[in-house]
Amino acid sequence: MTMRIGYAAGAFDLFHIGHLNILRRAKEQCDVLIAGVVSDEMLREVKGIEPMVPTQERTDIVAAIRYVDAVHVERVPDKLDVWKEVGFTHFFKGDDWRGTERGDRLERRFATVGVEVVYFPYTVQTSSTRLRAALDALTLSAAPSATG
Repeated sequence: MTMRIGYAAGAFDLFHIGHLNILRRAKEQCDVLIAGVVSDEMLREVKGIEPMVPTQERTDIVAAIRYVDAVHVERVPDKLDVWKEVGFTHFFKGDDWRGTERGDRLERRFATVGVEVVYFPYTVQTSSTRLRAALDALTLSAAPSATG
């Protein structure tokens, strides 16, 4: 039987239950789970996001999770280049990518090297985007007014 090496990538900024769910479900479907933590530089370059938690701290948090066997810091934008560095057989993603243009493109590219893309339910009620928006709103409401 072939060893199943899974890869689940994310910013893992403002770590929440959705992140934990993806890592738990991914580990259930592979022998070894490698979590990819997108570097601060890549978050700025690719997503235009300023991380709340620095790369090293996010890496330490993810590495401490019992479902994760190893952590890889992503410093290149192309997932096929990441595959060349890591060598996984299964790529795990939230199902918000399923059936989208970028999800279909990812599946086609990985199919050329024998990597299976596996989708898991996206945790709608909790997301880093929503948490970041809530923090921004709190920051704005706490700022001193210009009038005095």
